[in-house]
Amino acid sequence: MPRIVVVEDDASMGRAIERNLRVGGYSAVILDSAEAALEGDELTLADCLVLDVHLPGLSGFELHERLALSGQVTPTIFITGHDEPASRDRAEQLGARNYLAKPFSGRALLDAVAQALETA
Repeated sequence: MPRIVVVEDDASMGRAIERNLRVGGYSAVILDSAEAALEGDELTLADCLVLDVHLPGLSGFELHERLALSGQVTPTIFITGHDEPASRDRAEQLGARNYLAKPFSGRALLDAVAQALETA
């Protein structure tokens, strides 16, 4: 079962994403900050990352950049409640497999994860 690590600071959004991923047949780990993600080993075990762009402390973009600098390349989907062209451009520059603006459907999330895993 593919392991999806989600970094999302909104607890209700995190629970909704977790439910959708589990229904879709994925193992889901939800973390509430980039710092918490960096402290454990969850990121190294991930088959795909779902990172909120706007997090307290390190942003999803900054987390992705730190992982890339350390040599970890994991398919990544960025999610955001503040959809802006500059954010879309940055996600694309970072090699994101997808970019979803909140609110998004469970189907859109599952499709994005499936696509990210296929192209990994």
